[in-house]
Amino acid sequence: MPQLRLALNQIDSTVGDLTANAEAIVHWTRHAAAQGAHVIAFPEMALTGYPVEDLALRASFVEASRAAVRALAVRLEQEGFGELPVVVGYLDRAEKAEHRVGQPVGAPRNAAAVLHRGEVVLNFAKHHLPNYGVFDEFRYFVPGDTMPVVRVHGVDIALAICEDLWQDGGRVPAARSAGAGLLLSVNASPYEREKDDTRLELVRKRAQEAGCTTAYLAMIGGQDELVFDGDSIVVDKDGEVVARAPQFAEGCVVLDLDLPAGEPAPPGARRGAAHGRVVDDGLRIDHVILSEDPLPAYEPELSGGYADRLEDDEEVYSALVVGLRAYAAKNGFRSVLIGLSGGIDSALVAAIACDALGAANVYGVSMPSKYSSEHSKDDAAELARRTGLNFRTVSIEPMFDAYMGSLELTGLSEENLQSRLRGTLLMAISNQEGQIVLAPGNKSELAVGYSTLYGDSVGAYGPIKDVYKTWIFRLARWRNRAAEERGQTPPIPENSISKPPSAELRPGQVDTDSLPDYDVLDRILELYVDRDQGKDAIVAAGYDDETVTRTLRMVDTAEYKRRQYPPGTKISAKGFGKDRRLPITNHWRETPRD
Repeated sequence: MPQLRLALNQIDSTVGDLTANAEAIVHWTRHAAAQGAHVIAFPEMALTGYPVEDLALRASFVEASRAAVRALAVRLEQEGFGELPVVVGYLDRAEKAEHRVGQPVGAPRNAAAVLHRGEVVLNFAKHHLPNYGVFDEFRYFVPGDTMPVVRVHGVDIALAICEDLWQDGGRVPAARSAGAGLLLSVNASPYEREKDDTRLELVRKRAQEAGCTTAYLAMIGGQDELVFDGDSIVVDKDGEVVARAPQFAEGCVVLDLDLPAGEPAPPGARRGAAHGRVVDDGLRIDHVILSEDPLPAYEPELSGGYADRLEDDEEVYSALVVGLRAYAAKNGFRSVLIGLSGGIDSALVAAIACDALGAANVYGVSMPSKYSSEHSKDDAAELARRTGLNFRTVSIEPMFDAYMGSLELTGLSEENLQSRLRGTLLMAISNQEGQIVLAPGNKSELAVGYSTLYGDSVGAYGPIKDVYKTWIFRLARWRNRAAEERGQTPPIPENSISKPPSAELRPGQVDTDSLPDYDVLDRILELYVDRDQGKDAIVAAGYDDETVTRTLRMVDTAEYKRRQYPPGTKISAKGFGKDRRLPITNHWRETPRD
């Protein structure tokens, strides 16, 4: 049985940085070649970064991507890697692009290429285009219509891109029909909580359907609100895991595989040529032979390894750290600024920021008013001591008194003024010193509008924007526990975790004055926001009618606030933003209007 040493490079790419992305591909190709790899692969759109969004509609960027992939092929040959087939994702276009209503201008394609001997010997486009959640690929791309197969050392390797595995039909059954010995899928699948389990079962199922060993190569890193967690997987034809890469770590998985030999070359198949047999789903086989003869038998040395999965709390926390780190680094920011209230939200954001950027690059400001409790001021200072972040105190009382003397505000206006003064103060420091402000709002607050526009919602990034309040407590406890297990100082003061949450904008205020208990609120929100359940279904699930009615009204009337909130790391299947898109002006209500 022929042998192949496969190298899967789960790397981080930056959207639009063709030069740096190409350098990374060359770097990791060198690494894989040094490990004796026979086939080297990189993720979906690794050359351009992912997702490129409306850049796909810009002809200049498409042509730059096409030129970059050709230049990359030449450079790899010049560096001595010409005999190594390298699979790399990039942005392409249909060669016969014709303007048609309903088709993206220029017919761009989410594509991948096989580079060999200084040339693009095979290219293909994603067949299934996702159009749900954060994906808008029908807006941006036209689908591929081929079943790409490349023969390397006598083994036929069928190629696919991400959604081609997630959807039934298409390239998976076509790989079986084509007699492939290996199905290689390159992916840029965004992270979601508990998605790793779904992904593993998917790859196992597709391997059994394709009837061959299946390799699922994933991207890592972050792009705006998305996080990519790696977790590349290789399973055999029976669905048994052969290798699995770490989560949230850049690196190369190299493993030796015993694979079945390809069938005798079809008529007309030769290096760089295709034959036209049509297989499943109307796909035409595009078969390119690079090397017909199997390698001389060798003793397998590399198994790829199996990285242990992170437990749920660590996985989510790691995603939040990676998301913030990527956003800051890729946008040229070196330091961040946080308003520290002594509460749980800002404390968790500070801990995430210190882990992402280092405490020396995190600046915290306590901004007490006459309603701030002594324990909250002490908790903010204690957090700074535990983490080592930069800390100062600036009272808002003089500013507050000046406003009140001029406007004589009362009630909610008086409360919101305090929050807006803090927001103004943070933005002033940001402008003066250059740090970006992190917004501390969580998903529960954003859902029901429990925040102040231009107050606690100001900032360039919201690290916990997609984290419900109950998970805020859970993550804080996990982070402290992890520190203790490592012999370190827990970063978050116990008092910030145990005390009742409060905005402290009036005497004796606690969150439950305005909101249901968070345990109940979050379960209702998960049904309404994440699962799109209506009021009747939520009440039928066992929740109080009056509480559900009040909660849904708060959610429905807060859309205008959410639209103005900064971007933040997505960890759920339905985050606010691209996932959940509702009109601001909207008279439909699950509950009777007042």
